[in-house]
Amino acid sequence: MLDELDKELEKRNHKFCRYADDNQIYVKSRKAAKRVMKSLTVFIEKKLKLKVNTTKSAVGRPWKRKFLRFSFYRMKGEVRGRIHPKSIKKVKTKIKELTSRSKPWTMKYRFKKLKQTITGWVSYYKIADMKSKMRALDQWTRRRIRMCYWKRWERVRTRFKMLKKLGIKEPKAWEYANTRKGYWRISNSPILARTFTNQLLKKLGYFSFTERYAQVINT
Repeated sequence: MLDELDKELEKRNHKFCRYADDNQIYVKSRKAAKRVMKSLTVFIEKKLKLKVNTTKSAVGRPWKRKFLRFSFYRMKGEVRGRIHPKSIKKVKTKIKELTSRSKPWTMKYRFKKLKQTITGWVSYYKIADMKSKMRALDQWTRRRIRMCYWKRWERVRTRFKMLKKLGIKEPKAWEYANTRKGYWRISNSPILARTFTNQLLKKLGYFSFTERYAQVINT
């Protein structure tokens, strides 16, 4: 239905990018952008008899606007793609749900659902500059996983026993087992970082963002 809009934009010599009904038009100034937006709204609503979504339509810099969940930035004179902050927030919300302390799921099930989420998400955003984002998301997700395990070891004796099993000496294991710190705070403690290493979490079933990213850029 929007083929006619493409032809109209080409006729006006506008630079633009459209996917389905998501469209961005690039001009040189804010004044020009406002003028183009106004005239194209008239074209879409009067000529094509379609409704423009005014809540999503706006004038803005490319690096501040979102297009197909991406945004853009300049580096050494080149325009590059990156993941929009809202997209990062959305995947963190999903991971937060999968690692919620209130969910009675097994860790095996959580790892399975995390892998599905991470695989799909990284595959979609693989064309963006995202290496540092992957490391940050892994760090945050591993902390969420440590919190899940700590919650599962709810009793003091269970925590003491598991910490000893993971190599913590008895006095320190007893001290941490008796801590009154909250789940989220203790998940970032040196003790849990030393016991639940990246290697151990991988062995337990965590398929990381960086692992998936390495796969997609090498294919």
